[in-house]
Amino acid sequence: MRIPRFVAALAAALLALPTAACNFEDTSQTMEWTKVVPAGDCHCADGSRFAFWERRADTARVVVFLNGAGVCWDATMCEFTGDRGENDFYDWSISGVEPSNREGMFDLTHDGNPFAEHSFLYVSSCTGDAHLGDRTQEYAPGLTVEHHGLANGTAAMDYLAANYPGAEQVILIGKTAGSVAAPYYGGLIADRLPKAKVTVFGAQSGAWPDNADFSARILRDRWGVGPVPAAGVPGFWIEAGKRHPELVLSRFDFAYDPSAAVELTPWASGSLLETIDRNEAAIEAAGVTLHSYTAPGADHGLFEFEKFYEIEVNGVRFVDWLGELVTEGPPADVHCSECGP
Repeated sequence: MRIPRFVAALAAALLALPTAACNFEDTSQTMEWTKVVPAGDCHCADGSRFAFWERRADTARVVVFLNGAGVCWDATMCEFTGDRGENDFYDWSISGVEPSNREGMFDLTHDGNPFAEHSFLYVSSCTGDAHLGDRTQEYAPGLTVEHHGLANGTAAMDYLAANYPGAEQVILIGKTAGSVAAPYYGGLIADRLPKAKVTVFGAQSGAWPDNADFSARILRDRWGVGPVPAAGVPGFWIEAGKRHPELVLSRFDFAYDPSAAVELTPWASGSLLETIDRNEAAIEAAGVTLHSYTAPGADHGLFEFEKFYEIEVNGVRFVDWLGELVTEGPPADVHCSECGP
């Protein structure tokens, strides 16, 4: 078959173009994580070694990310079943929770990312106790769970203090169950780095109860948390704010998150949104300022998704609100007016 002259001429012209015209500079950035295995008695629920991850960048600005990774408090919830160290309720080892390059807050190429230049410590829970436990608990013959999240989390805070002694700004971010412990660890950071501005941001645990039975049966008896604040889980915010008035304390919740508090139903009182609002009111009534952003709907997940940049309530984009919180000063609270699921 003969090739038409104009096609042959076009092909020759394309071949004659400088090859550099087809090259593009790769300007993308990735999270380069280093695994840190702390010394001492730090381990996961099944007795395996605990570790956390570091992304070292600007040493003056550090994000400490407390991952959620679920919770457990009985033989069914705490079983060492499932793939890669996680069952339907919680992660019982770190084999399946290594951080990776994701969307949302972990996308360093996004123009709107307020943390693109920050160093990161990524601390995941593998003990089923919201980073707070201090007990070895036997739930059934052959099922002994090491609820020692407090030792693991404290080791990560010690690493922060030793390796970032000149940090000027530390943002402690807690995700779901990790946000239960966020104010406690914010206080530890303030103790260790007294010259740093410390912002505590807890997301998606606003509906955890102030129920006395939950505090006694789960926090104290199953996980070995002690002493448990008199006000229950909201009491961690109250104690942190009173001990360290310089802390910037803040929270985020979806009004009707179906996953954030599903295991807490036996101790619930009212709707999720009613509980969230009631807990915040109790914290502020105790004299502690808690900055908040409450988004509508029954959504779940925030930091690893594009919605980190897309959420907007009452004309205020969440990512802008968070950026102002950590850099300029506490912004006004944002609360959905039509919050229905």
